[in-house]
Amino acid sequence: MVYVLLAEGFEEVEALTPVDLLRRAGVETRLVGVTGETVCGARGIRVVTDLSMDDIDLAQADMIVLPGGMPGTTNLYADKRVTSAVRAMYDAGKYVAAICAAPSVILGGMGLLKGRRATCYPGMEDGMEGAEAVPATCVTDGKIITACGVGGALDFACALITALISREKADEIALSVVYHAAN
Repeated sequence: MVYVLLAEGFEEVEALTPVDLLRRAGVETRLVGVTGETVCGARGIRVVTDLSMDDIDLAQADMIVLPGGMPGTTNLYADKRVTSAVRAMYDAGKYVAAICAAPSVILGGMGLLKGRRATCYPGMEDGMEGAEAVPATCVTDGKIITACGVGGALDFACALITALISREKADEIALSVVYHAAN
């Protein structure tokens, strides 16, 4: 089970691309409303979520995904239920994935990137305290997966599939959506 957390002002592409590709790969994926049942993204797209933050079951979760976008990222970080869930997943050795501003604001703000390689939205590297900032589209370091932003959403989604299933499945899904990775 993958939970993708949505708060008002989330970046739509960074949230919905991973959901779409994970579901194509057969991974049970749920949109979680942190700030309500319907959450409005940074570009004014309203998304009806599958369940609320109060209804998630971390014991059933394999991964938690934190989209970027402003003020979505700061709204996620301000919610103690979110930081508690992220900390619980991290402490349990489960996957924590973040894209754009989320690696810097949330993971960096929580001190979870110390001694790890990570990437984020360009110019926000200082927030990734203690991390080795890698100028890459997507970086996987153990159970932490980070990505740079909207332009890296497909690579990010494929990295999530690789982590949860296999590289072969990620390649199969990429081919099915006519995506050819830049590398």
